[in-house]
Amino acid sequence: MKVLVLNSGSSSVKYQVIEVEGEKVLAKGLVERIGLEGSRLKHRGAQGEIVVEEEIKNHSEAIELILKYLSHPEYGAVKEPDEIGAVGHRVVHGGEKFSGSVLITDEVIQSIRECIPLAPLHNPANLAGILAAQEKLPGKPMVAVFDTAFHQTMPPHSYMYAIPYHIYQERRVRRYGFHGTSHRYVSARAASILGRPLQELKMITAHLGNGASMCAVKEGKSVDTTMGYTPLEGLYMGTRCGDLDPAVPLALQNQLRLTPQEVDHLLNKKSGMLGVSGISSDMRDLEEAAEKGNPRAELALRMYAYKVKKYIGAYAAAMGGLDALVFTAGIGENSPLIREWSCEGLEFLGIEIDDELNRATIRGKEGIISKGKVKVLVVPTNEELVIARDTMEIVSRL
Repeated sequence: MKVLVLNSGSSSVKYQVIEVEGEKVLAKGLVERIGLEGSRLKHRGAQGEIVVEEEIKNHSEAIELILKYLSHPEYGAVKEPDEIGAVGHRVVHGGEKFSGSVLITDEVIQSIRECIPLAPLHNPANLAGILAAQEKLPGKPMVAVFDTAFHQTMPPHSYMYAIPYHIYQERRVRRYGFHGTSHRYVSARAASILGRPLQELKMITAHLGNGASMCAVKEGKSVDTTMGYTPLEGLYMGTRCGDLDPAVPLALQNQLRLTPQEVDHLLNKKSGMLGVSGISSDMRDLEEAAEKGNPRAELALRMYAYKVKKYIGAYAAAMGGLDALVFTAGIGENSPLIREWSCEGLEFLGIEIDDELNRATIRGKEGIISKGKVKVLVVPTNEELVIARDTMEIVSRL
């Protein structure tokens, strides 16, 4: 079966067509700047890449353009759109309603809509993609795969905040966690590399990209994660502040006369590596600047690795031990420096990096990079494949 995987943002749609039986990517691309000047499609098929610049007003037009080039005689993956057997959609927030992927029905759409207050920037865009795909591919089964679903196995003592309980009851304010599809994939893949059953392992997965989170995976289930009610909590990231004294936003409002919206923008868009370094939110830029002696760039790197290290220790304690540590995503896969610094001084836990293996493992490579008792691995993430697999599994039961 050929599955179309869609990841719809507010002004973009990422997509892949995957032949699930052989797990082969037939085509992929990105529509960007939807509803904005300079909108375009970047598409890669069997015959290479093509860039199409034209006005794309909304998600419906974006999906129509995607289907046009997926069935393009030269660059396409199918002869006609009807060859697509099903569509899998990434949906950011499923709240407490969804602990796994589901077939999309009118009731599911309504539930996704009810979760909009929990993800006001993401769920509306995800819904727009779903509705557009239903319009352009009528009758095709569609599946929603939720970023939050993997973390629904967390126990209450992990996900609850110490605020008045009625606020949780009335507003569902709690830790939800994100990047669940990635944590789920890399933990299973790591177990496969180690040749051990996932259900026997205590594992920490570190999804380190421009957005970053870590997860304690015990016996194949998420028992804790760093992101919280929103993706702002936990590790500090490209432009997000991460863990912060809750009084700081109030102080910023009062002392700098900022509105709540301005504080939100500062903490989400102006903080993190960008805010500390004053240079960039890109780890590559910071590593280059640090090599040239920039003290704030080195500070940003040290702070980043220190926070990762703290959570490694915390999650090893929470699980009562550790068998494996897995690095993934753009920084996790491509920064030997951050992997090295994040594991420095953790020999007492059984974590010891092999310098040669660590330096050699970048750019899509996977493997073990340690020589200690705890296995440290690099595993490139593949959320699109998880979405395609889940879609196939659910559709095959229809």
